[in-house]
Amino acid sequence: YKKYSDRDLVDLCMKGKLAPHTLERTLGDFQRAVSVRRQLLAANGSIKDDDALDTLPYEHFDYSKVFGACAENVIGYIPIPIGVAGPVLMDDKWMILPMATTEGCLIASTHRGCKAISESGGAKTVVTDNGMTRAPLIRLPSVQRAAELQAWLANDDNYHSVASAFNSTSRFARLKEISTSLSGRCIYLRFKSVTGDAMGMNMISKGVEKAVTVMTEVFPDLQVMSLSGNYCTDKKPSAINWIEGRGKSVVCEAIIKKEIVEKVLKTTVDDLIDLNINKNLIGSAMAGSIGGFNAHAANNVTAIFIATGQDPAQNVESSNCITLMEKASNGEDLYMTCSMPSIEVGTVGGGTGLPAQSACLKMLGIKGANYDLPGKNADQLARVVCTGVLAGELSLMSALAAGHLLEVIYNIIEQRKSKK
Repeated sequence: YKKYSDRDLVDLCMKGKLAPHTLERTLGDFQRAVSVRRQLLAANGSIKDDDALDTLPYEHFDYSKVFGACAENVIGYIPIPIGVAGPVLMDDKWMILPMATTEGCLIASTHRGCKAISESGGAKTVVTDNGMTRAPLIRLPSVQRAAELQAWLANDDNYHSVASAFNSTSRFARLKEISTSLSGRCIYLRFKSVTGDAMGMNMISKGVEKAVTVMTEVFPDLQVMSLSGNYCTDKKPSAINWIEGRGKSVVCEAIIKKEIVEKVLKTTVDDLIDLNINKNLIGSAMAGSIGGFNAHAANNVTAIFIATGQDPAQNVESSNCITLMEKASNGEDLYMTCSMPSIEVGTVGGGTGLPAQSACLKMLGIKGANYDLPGKNADQLARVVCTGVLAGELSLMSALAAGHLLEVIYNIIEQRKSKK
């Protein structure tokens, strides 16, 4: 096939003699495979607009980092603007926040929050818990048998035999606990494990499969209905992630000086506290929110996720956040915290190996695995995310309290009009 012309390859694909998704492996030339696939789309009438691909780039990209890791049936890549907010003083170190977004004002607003935090002495972070989860759905013949499995796992010796099997599948995966819940004759087993510097979904899934084989020896009548029973919970809103945590649980705090609030943020400490209570706490409660007691945590989470090669869909649970504001101990300054119980990040695997995303991790000094202290790089990224959220929350809440939000948006609209 390597000697065939592009036209011949397209014809073979259209005749069903060559599967388009196998082009990379067949040709051994990743960029040519992408080019042929684009030509196929143009030839078979799949594209509604003939010039649709003209502005979708595909050249000058290392597709070897994509193949088998990030995407299939690739036809190019989407350039997303990336900027930086900060630097911000976090845990006595200066850090920048790489953010990939198409939302105007987001980076500028976060940068303003970083300035206010840094000029007030910086932010402090703490990782309070760490553990990725996977919860297989297992069905047994009766409620009694499901309860017997639950009781069996509660025995220390049995748990340790399961944990030993789980831990044998990885150098880094170490089982911390198994939470159980019954629904009829179905039992949901929520495995929680540290995963080094990887986000860890694949790692923990492999461990779960091995652990279940130990249970099957004692309970041969169990049926694994699904490796994931939605009790994990991955990429969906859930109370369990909000309450029990998933990935990294992080809290970030900062004291913002009264004069900085007034000079940089153009509002007052009292107005910020009042708005935070009535918007982020009461307003979210009125809406029946789960983990949404914040102004826009998802904005900063997603922007940093895209920049650093994380799974953007995990912003669902990673954006769980409660933003609190109160008077500092001196009775004048603003004391602010963001508590985020389920930030799911890694510095190895998935999109972290792509060139641009690797560059952003390098900027933060956390690319790849930390072999001296496994998990430290991923923890640091989670701290960066939480600090970015705090900066974004502080700035947006200040704009809302001061009534400046629409003014800023309208200014951007007018700037765009003037450029046309």
